[in-house]
Amino acid sequence: MRETAYWTWFIIAALVILVVAGLHMVVMHLPMFGVFNPEGGAVTDWGNVAFRSQNQFLAFTYIILLGAVLYHGFYGLRTIVFELGPKKSFQDGFTVILWIVGLVLFGIGTYAAIAAKALETAL
Repeated sequence: MRETAYWTWFIIAALVILVVAGLHMVVMHLPMFGVFNPEGGAVTDWGNVAFRSQNQFLAFTYIILLGAVLYHGFYGLRTIVFELGPKKSFQDGFTVILWIVGLVLFGIGTYAAIAAKALETAL
């Protein structure tokens, strides 16, 4: 039952990645959608980057995308390793390591997304 719940979250994470990464592609790689590029020009111009760094919606979506990608990737890695047939003690330890690494990476990424808001005021 528990593995079914983990797998369900794996599929939900894939759907979240599909939607949020699609949003990211539209915002970052299609300059014709100028909603998040108010200064015109390239999406990588400083004024556009600074504008997006102040947008709480984009910061929130990046944090959601980060969590979905980390869960989806680490659960997939865990599944591949478990298919090799390691002992139960290794499986338990590997799962704990993946959770710790995932939470640390999520914390770093969340901090970066939130700290980007201070970028414009610091410069």
